[in-house]
Amino acid sequence: MTVPTITLNDGTTIPQLGFGVFQIEPENTARAVTTALETGYRHIDTAEMYGNEEEVGEAIASSGLPRDEVYVTSKLGNGFHRPDDAKRAFDETLTKLGLDRIDLFLVHWPLPTRYDGDYVSTWRTLASFVEDGRAASVGVSNFQPAHLQRIVDETGVVPAVNQIEVHPYFGNEEARAANAAHGIATEAWSPIAQGAVLDDPVLTEIAEAKGKSTAQVALRWHVERGDIVFPKSVTTERIRENFDIFDIELTPDEVSRISTLDRGEDGRTGPHPDAFDLIPD
Repeated sequence: MTVPTITLNDGTTIPQLGFGVFQIEPENTARAVTTALETGYRHIDTAEMYGNEEEVGEAIASSGLPRDEVYVTSKLGNGFHRPDDAKRAFDETLTKLGLDRIDLFLVHWPLPTRYDGDYVSTWRTLASFVEDGRAASVGVSNFQPAHLQRIVDETGVVPAVNQIEVHPYFGNEEARAANAAHGIATEAWSPIAQGAVLDDPVLTEIAEAKGKSTAQVALRWHVERGDIVFPKSVTTERIRENFDIFDIELTPDEVSRISTLDRGEDGRTGPHPDAFDLIPD
């Protein structure tokens, strides 16, 4: 089964379906990533704050797959936004992953209430990682439209992706529209709303008609809308099920029916980027 790829605004390509490792404990990460790679996933999404980069690297190294066949993303920890700190943190990410070059590195959160509101110098620092050849692409995560506009205006560098919360109960359409206006690809985290959509009657009806699970239909909805998605699981059966979404298509009416489930801000499951300021100990 071939996963579609999306061409980013810098000319690189990214698999549209990936495997996420958020909230997977380090001791379970290598096994989960190994299962994902054996299933056919070729895009792994981790982060410094997940605490499992090293285990992701171990699984990739032991997979026997050529390096250029596995797309790897990580993200800058919230405690390392100052340029010198960001450089050191990036070096540590490469070391933990066992790589000399990463496919995509993101600013994990804008943190507008931290660092005197300066996330521009952080973004400028990430752009330098592309210039020195150690990152193929750089992007952002959880950036609101105003955050995006500011970094583009002040640096002239447009992110390749913006990874934001998106699922049927929270379409995050304003942020998706801002991404599209800048030519930025949208990556959807929490794609099934942490399981909240799995019993939804609309999704259930469509899933029964397609002979698929509601999770598979929700993931296919993301794909049909053109977003990049990376579900996570530690269960072999679920890892494989989440990958098995390319033998069906949703009709425009089905996509629209799912999109109308959007609850606006009431559907958000994670923190709001304008206020989130957590720096882990």
